[in-house]
Amino acid sequence: MSKLQRRVVTAAEAALAQRKYVSVVDIAVGLGWLRSAQVDQWRQGRVATLEELAAVDGARLRDTADLLGRWAREGGLTPSETAYIAGNRDRAPLKFVAHGDDAVFRIHWLAPDLSPARRAQLVQRQNKAPDLVVVEATSEWSCAECSDTGPYLIMSDTGPLCLTCADLDHLEFLPAGDAALSRRAKKESTLAAIVVRLNTRRKRYERKGILVEEQALARAEEQCLADEEVRLRRRERDTVRRATQDDEFRVRMAAEILRLFPRCPEERATEIAEHAAVRGSGRVGRSAAAKVLDREAVTLAVVASVRHLDTDYDRLLMDGVPRRDARTAIRETLDRVLESWRE
Repeated sequence: MSKLQRRVVTAAEAALAQRKYVSVVDIAVGLGWLRSAQVDQWRQGRVATLEELAAVDGARLRDTADLLGRWAREGGLTPSETAYIAGNRDRAPLKFVAHGDDAVFRIHWLAPDLSPARRAQLVQRQNKAPDLVVVEATSEWSCAECSDTGPYLIMSDTGPLCLTCADLDHLEFLPAGDAALSRRAKKESTLAAIVVRLNTRRKRYERKGILVEEQALARAEEQCLADEEVRLRRRERDTVRRATQDDEFRVRMAAEILRLFPRCPEERATEIAEHAAVRGSGRVGRSAAAKVLDREAVTLAVVASVRHLDTDYDRLLMDGVPRRDARTAIRETLDRVLESWRE
């Protein structure tokens, strides 16, 4: 098995365990060739092809798709051709590579243990038309049709459009925060659009709210007032359930750390697991791979802890040393600590 094939299999197994299906896009993200923010940018229709954003060329992506298909067929996974449509005003089909047929990239491989009903549900959801995506502007821009500007833009085949030119200026903005109200307002609204903003620090698009019709928002507010007490009790139960799940995950992660690094102090393994697995932190412990205790993801969590607590890395950064140079400088110390924990 080649090095690339091993990496593809590892990424595929992690994605399959997390979502019950795997795609070429999942593999490219898992291999580090794409960031989630870049995939979002492509899905918004802001680039012509996914290849433009990837760290590898179209031929390498095609080889990866072939390796994924070979592994999936051997494992009895079910192929499902999936519609990839942009979340822009024109809902144009998304393109993966600049040259050649991209049908192989549209295949999603479904887990073999899915029931027929669950498989049908998953296929239906994957082929559903995507939400319109409006981006909160973070820099200067001008509308491709009227040359005006504004706080929001949505992509089209001709470029970015203001909400007026996109026929979305009659919608009301509902900030994120109340999941029930947002869900009901979107359901009641004939036309709606998700509003996102690029978080430059985390390098990903984050949901800021939703644009809905004014009458739909009013109806949703009435529905939420009618069952507010019931939803409060449900949230309390969900909070307890999530806390229990998080505790169980931290225990399993600490145990996996001790399996990989048997001489790591037990209290340190617990600290690493608690830090890496904080819900909503965006740390490696909350990644899809870590949730299935992927060896590489767990090791990265340990490496991060050692780097910050057992070396001069943080001091070097404060002294103005470039990140790459700081990592090189502390590499020997880092490796020594890791090896002592492995022995």
